[in-house]
Amino acid sequence: MSRKEDIEKKTEALLTPIAEKCGVRIYDVEYVKEAGEWYLRAYIDKDGGVNINDCVDVNHALSDALDVDDFIEDAYTLEVSSPGLGRQLKKDRHFENSLGKDVELKLYKAIDGVKEFAGTLKSYDSTSVTVTINDKDETFLRKEISVIKLALDF
Repeated sequence: MSRKEDIEKKTEALLTPIAEKCGVRIYDVEYVKEAGEWYLRAYIDKDGGVNINDCVDVNHALSDALDVDDFIEDAYTLEVSSPGLGRQLKKDRHFENSLGKDVELKLYKAIDGVKEFAGTLKSYDSTSVTVTINDKDETFLRKEISVIKLALDF
């Protein structure tokens, strides 16, 4: 397990009881470096969506827990937010909750000159994702997908 994955796993373990106490679910935790700065992001959700007060409450509690445990050596910015409407699907629980919903996906490499696809998520397993596109099932290897997210429908 990489250092990044270890930090994400430890943070999720700290966040689990906090999320339960605050009445929210953990959607994802990521530890990323952007423009030379480290960010620890916790995405939370609940039925009906989260509001700013949910994010503030979780942020304060998680910040306090991280100060006590103090397992991250780098300076970082903690962010707690909703995963948003066009949320990325990364984990099996994300795919499970999104079956039958419209998704958009981008591939690392084009297939017949096309890198972006949109359709309805039909199924998934540990190595592939099947999307119904124009009434035809297309299967993509997960390792070939750069991003898959819920489609925004306005």
